Amino acid sequence: MPHPTPTPCLDGRAFIDGQRVWARDGQTYTKHSPVDGAVLGDVVRGQAADIDAAVAAARAAFEDGRWRAQPPAARKRVLQRWAELIVQHGDELALTETLDMGKPVRWSRSVDVNSTANCIRWYGEAIDKVYDEIAPTPRTALALVTREPIGVVGVIVPWNYPMIMAAWKLGPALAVGNSVVLKPSEKSPYTALRLAELALQAGLPPGVLNVVPGYGPEAGAALALHMDVDAIAFTGSTRVGKQIHVMAGQSNLKRAWTELGGKSPNIVFADCPDLDRAAQAAVGSVMFNQGQSCNAPSRLFVEASIKDALPERMLALLPRYQPADPRQPDTVMGAIVDRAQLDTIARYIEIGQAEGARLLAGGQVVQPVPGGCYVQPTVFDSVHNGMTIAREEIFGPVVAVLAFTDAADAIAQANDSIYGLQAAVWTRDLDKAHGVARALRAGTVHVNQYDEDDITVPFGGFRQSGVGRDKSLHALDKYTELKTTWIRLDARW
Repeated sequence: MPHPTPTPCLDGRAFIDGQRVWARDGQTYTKHSPVDGAVLGDVVRGQAADIDAAVAAARAAFEDGRWRAQPPAARKRVLQRWAELIVQHGDELALTETLDMGKPVRWSRSVDVNSTANCIRWYGEAIDKVYDEIAPTPRTALALVTREPIGVVGVIVPWNYPMIMAAWKLGPALAVGNSVVLKPSEKSPYTALRLAELALQAGLPPGVLNVVPGYGPEAGAALALHMDVDAIAFTGSTRVGKQIHVMAGQSNLKRAWTELGGKSPNIVFADCPDLDRAAQAAVGSVMFNQGQSCNAPSRLFVEASIKDALPERMLALLPRYQPADPRQPDTVMGAIVDRAQLDTIARYIEIGQAEGARLLAGGQVVQPVPGGCYVQPTVFDSVHNGMTIAREEIFGPVVAVLAFTDAADAIAQANDSIYGLQAAVWTRDLDKAHGVARALRAGTVHVNQYDEDDITVPFGGFRQSGVGRDKSLHALDKYTELKTTWIRLDARW
């Protein structure tokens, strides 16, 4: 089948103050596609000097009010126009995302592009719908409680959903009037850079959104440590997220918001109302995006009495998830983001076997496209919570099947984790569903499904899955300051 056209023209230069620029010291790195190993181009390897320039542009834009001082309705129109341009350039953005990080183009177009546009559109629409407050005071005073933009926001996003993760932070941060410096992952920089161009085309003033590619220890650390950045929003690993919080405190005590790792439990009781649907969710939700999702239900807990029935149904589904060329429109599972991540997944598969887990299917690195990074969908059985593959985030298409005896056992095992991002419960017993959902330490709990989602609900986790929430109106809290203004009233009438 033909690949989507046209092939995008990829520009790896940074985007600072409305202009495409190379790094101050001229450093670049070469970006390869995980699809086939082909060179995509040279990308700016940003350093502290580049972050300084981007922050200076963002600060100037914030202080002179070119964006924050615009009426809410004007900011709304810009964000809505931006969303329209994202949709208009959807084929280009989708193919760019696929070439950059390997996900199937069918999902890049139908999920990533559409979700990105919807997020920007939604926050644009919310701008003039969020009201401030008047506090209950005596008649002698009037107390206004108002939201104000926090200032310059640093954003660091991962490589697994480059556009969506950027939109989750850019939408609310820009809607309330902030300026932003965005550092995309060095593994997937291109769509973030293109989004900034489209934002400028939509009417966002120069300097309000700046994008600097680069490596975490260089550009990312410089952003987190910067003394003129007022808040930092990060999505990525728990290990790096902890460093972000430390750097925020070491510098100017900037606000730090983190959405981090997960090892989400998917609990299937014997009274599951639809075992076939549960099997589809158990496979599809882990294999989607090649397993490179922080909320993937990678721990599957099955009640002992149906312990064999559910894996049998799952194995029957695996043939449709075999990795293939993600540029083809019918491909369901594509490439792993790069060789390093592929090696990490392969290492975890080896550890699982060495620790005694039973490999039911997959486990092999394959190459449906020469030069690409691919691994088979993998299912382990006979897993217990003490095993490495049940405790550590693999970030690959690997699911571990564990057994439980009753609800109390399921809850105890599910909560035995440093993470608390997402979970699921499958049962026809409404009382059990509510009870287990309440007991699970997770930011989101699904009942009898796994993939329902919407921009209107918050996303984030308990424990070491992060601090703060993306999406919904709750995200506005991360990017605003609350100000109380007291007004004395001496009138007697």
